[in-house]
Amino acid sequence: MRFATLALAIAAMLPLMASAQDIDKVNGAAEVAAGQHAGDIHSVNGSVRIGDGAVVQSAGTVNGSVELGANAQASSLHTVNGRLLLGESSHVSGNIKTTNGSITLDPHADVAGNATTTNGSITLDHAHVGGGIETATGDITVGENSHVEGGIVVDEQHGWSWSNHDPHIVIGPHAVVTGTLDFRRPVVLDVSDSAQIGPVKGAKANIFHGAEPSM
Repeated sequence: MRFATLALAIAAMLPLMASAQDIDKVNGAAEVAAGQHAGDIHSVNGSVRIGDGAVVQSAGTVNGSVELGANAQASSLHTVNGRLLLGESSHVSGNIKTTNGSITLDPHADVAGNATTTNGSITLDHAHVGGGIETATGDITVGENSHVEGGIVVDEQHGWSWSNHDPHIVIGPHAVVTGTLDFRRPVVLDVSDSAQIGPVKGAKANIFHGAEPSM
């Protein structure tokens, strides 16, 4: 119900977003102040920062991070070389993607689409992803009480990567992953005894007790 309410809220704001001003930056940060509305936010060689409670359309950059503040909303987030950070109770109605960088969802952050990275970790902390998670070389932590619909894919590694280790996948206490967990390369899969997961392909789950797997 909470996620449905968020979806209705962002739909109601679409007319305001459509008329809001776009922001483009080169060699510098692009910022939207807390509580403000804006259109598409893009930067090259600079970060993108969306303030708390702000509402934007797409937000993306090349060579920089994208930060979505607490209770902020966007239709999509993307970067090539940089991390994506979604603040507490933020909402993205579409997809989030980075090529070389991590993805972090703070408590109650909600992504209706998918979360994808090629080289970088993905971490959920009491958060929700509605369209699945995908990576090639990154570790994945579906933290306590987090919920992922659409499964998890760890794809084959193609070309060069800075990481040679097998990705570590952790499904934490009381987390739920619906859909297939599809591992197309070797991984280490640790699953809490209180978690719920779908079918597993390409790996064997190691069951752990307590807050986190023992190292």
